[in-house]
Amino acid sequence: MRPFLLGTMAAAALAVIPADAHHSFAAYYFEEQTISIEGEVVEFEYRNPHAWVHVMGKDADGRLQRFSAEWAGLSRLQSRGVVKDTLKPGDHVIISGSPGRNPWENRLHLKSITRRADGWTWGGGRR
Repeated sequence: MRPFLLGTMAAAALAVIPADAHHSFAAYYFEEQTISIEGEVVEFEYRNPHAWVHVMGKDADGRLQRFSAEWAGLSRLQSRGVVKDTLKPGDHVIISGSPGRNPWENRLHLKSITRRADGWTWGGGRR
């Protein structure tokens, strides 16, 4: 009886923990719109389920803000030659993507990125 009770309690506890499921980008971003930001890379999070590029750039009012761009998953990035050292803090980049539905988060879904120093570009299209 005791193993059954412990198993039942463990299953109930797991049932209330939210799963990290893949989401639709349209739920978080205006996919039909495109914005561009330009600035310096602060951090490059090379991880699954999606990589993130954090950039300090100017907003529409000219104020310096931190923007977070959600990129692709690692397998897609790796297949296009993007590795953990591709972007470094201080790299000057231009990012185009879909703006987030919550404007206070300064998020976008990255569609393309260009590093100005050497002209490196990632266009985002699927192969």
